[in-house]
Amino acid sequence: MAATAVAAGSSLSFAAPSGTSPGAGAASSGPEATVDHRAWTTADDWLRGTAHGTAPRSRGRTGLVIDHTVGTLDHTDPHTGTKATWEYATWTAPLHTPSAPASEIIASWNARTPAGTWIQAEVRATYTDRRSTPWYVLGHWTSGDAAGDIRRTSVDGQGDGRSSVSTDTLAVDAPASGLRFASYELRLTLCRRPGTRLTPTVWRLGAMGSDIPDRFTVPASVPGEAAGRELKVPRYSQEIHKGQYPEYDNGGEAWCSPTSSQMVVEYWGRRPTAADLAWVNPAYADPQVCHAARHTFDYQYKGCGNWPFNAAYAATYPGMQGVVTRLRSLGDAEKLIRAGIPVITSQSFLASELDGAGYGTAGHLMCVVGFTRQGDVVANDPASASNAEVRRVYRRRQFENIWLRTKRYNAEGQVRGGSGGVCYLYFPVDLSPGQRLALASVGVR
Repeated sequence: MAATAVAAGSSLSFAAPSGTSPGAGAASSGPEATVDHRAWTTADDWLRGTAHGTAPRSRGRTGLVIDHTVGTLDHTDPHTGTKATWEYATWTAPLHTPSAPASEIIASWNARTPAGTWIQAEVRATYTDRRSTPWYVLGHWTSGDAAGDIRRTSVDGQGDGRSSVSTDTLAVDAPASGLRFASYELRLTLCRRPGTRLTPTVWRLGAMGSDIPDRFTVPASVPGEAAGRELKVPRYSQEIHKGQYPEYDNGGEAWCSPTSSQMVVEYWGRRPTAADLAWVNPAYADPQVCHAARHTFDYQYKGCGNWPFNAAYAATYPGMQGVVTRLRSLGDAEKLIRAGIPVITSQSFLASELDGAGYGTAGHLMCVVGFTRQGDVVANDPASASNAEVRRVYRRRQFENIWLRTKRYNAEGQVRGGSGGVCYLYFPVDLSPGQRLALASVGVR
């Protein structure tokens, strides 16, 4: 798809080429993979929503804040047992109709919450049969974890018998039935301690609605415009942190997501301050990776792999943005690499399916940083014994398939899911025209 300029307040979408094969077990929606990404980021965007006590504020970067509170709510933190009353204000996005009905919705947000504040993100969808879901909570979120604050958490046990929330993803329970989400609304609740003037600031709210057909294999792409291009992304190993901070899931293989996130944050010239890292044991190498794990940890999921929590972490750094979306092929990733934008990908595979990895995984994040002249993938893979071993070259065809497929077989021959091309994209507010076009070409503004 050719890159196009995008007007503020618009949404972008793209579909796989019409010749795409659905593979085994194709969903009834047909062979094309559709992805629609919608974001609210500007003052005009915030003014188009329904505000109860919130308003846009510009202090160098426009964000949604509490102008005045409209009530109080009582909240008991399930992870600390702390009961507290909070003042709140809300903002609800206009109803959004994706370019095609979706089987999944994944939201992401960029915000900062001073101590004594937090936000709640929710989604309500309308099915293609015109019935609606309840409001589903997609996260109680804070950028920090000060004493007395709530703990960052997803919410389990949400469903209406037709759809349900799994940590960070709202999905139709039986996509083979043909039921889809025809439209959706997002809602933010901004909370603060009573009697204060504190406020969270939300710079970006968005969601990716997608309908990815069930497929064990995906069409092969042809090496293109990023051949021979490699970005200088810092290399960090998750494995050197094995056994560190059990309260944040014990390092090692559990920290692939925050380790990948930290690599890209630092690629863009941001990093924690010495004061930010003062809590880390000085005997530990790369304390910023420990910092990322702490600040992406989901207390319900009990891990650091919550997709929107990682995107939100990246955006706590000055002038940074983070989104969760899907790409169609390595060709899309090549457009981003050529523009200087790394891509953090989510995949699962047997050891025999990715030559050179030396391991298999039910779910793993790594960072695509370039392509060889032959079109193979250059990845910063944090599942490495040392920082020096993080750079890997993976065969293009193998990598593309394990990342983009939605179905796979595990070691016992059982059918399991795949991410269907999920990725994190982190980028600064100040972008070059070429970088903006590259993002627009994959449906992100």
